[in-house]
Amino acid sequence: MSPVRSAAASSAAVICTWAPGTPSRKRCLRDGVELLVAELVTNAITASQITNWIPSVRLWMLSDKTQVLILVWDASPEPPVRKDHDAEAESGRGLLLVEAFSEQWDWYVPQQMKGKVVWCLTPEESR
Repeated sequence: MSPVRSAAASSAAVICTWAPGTPSRKRCLRDGVELLVAELVTNAITASQITNWIPSVRLWMLSDKTQVLILVWDASPEPPVRKDHDAEAESGRGLLLVEAFSEQWDWYVPQQMKGKVVWCLTPEESR
């Protein structure tokens, strides 16, 4: 299993234990988190590959049982760039999807380590 698929599947399993509510609400939240994690981890792996470090990423998820905060660290100090995509392009839509499926997203440089953290917050209700 690829690292991206593994991270997405693990996050989906966690959501199944965290999420309150009806099965359809859990499924909706799980699917959204799975997509967001896959996009953020994909972007982080891509960004880390341009550094001299071994490409690695870190994933955290925090929840108050109504929303999930997803944070992904990578070794690159370069800010994430949201690209306008070509309709024929096979890649480059990651942050557009994050923007569309999250309530909010942003990034910051952690004080005690190199690289950056890109984060997003799931909406309280499904979109």
